[in-house]
Amino acid sequence: MGDRLFGGIGLLLAAFFIWQATQIQVSFISDPVGPKTFPIIIGLLLGISSLAVLLKPDPKPDWPALGRLVEIGIAVLVLVVYAYSLPVIGFVFATAIAAAFLSWRLGTSPLQAIVAGAATSVGIYVVFHLILGLSLAEGPLGI
Repeated sequence: MGDRLFGGIGLLLAAFFIWQATQIQVSFISDPVGPKTFPIIIGLLLGISSLAVLLKPDPKPDWPALGRLVEIGIAVLVLVVYAYSLPVIGFVFATAIAAAFLSWRLGTSPLQAIVAGAATSVGIYVVFHLILGLSLAEGPLGI
């Protein structure tokens, strides 16, 4: 029952995501791929995955214990706070903090989590901003 519910919600979310991607306004000066392509691809992948879960659910799923559900809720909360903190403290710092916290919750030591968070943040910044030239949220320090 849970898998079918999850698959159905995922399918609805995929349809909504694709519909929203088609609503993106495109200027007359744009690259051949355009800004709609990547979100549509993500929506299609979500839809295919959700359809697979919907059509072939796990006959007897193992639900996580209450403690694990709380951990999942905290991870979701961290990602929401991350999204709101991006314009305030910037991409590099917000990503480093969120990645370090999530890495720590996945089982690394605190020091390893800090290193992983910093490496993830700087690595993504280098690839997406410096190499690909995409704009990322700038904080008070301009990064």
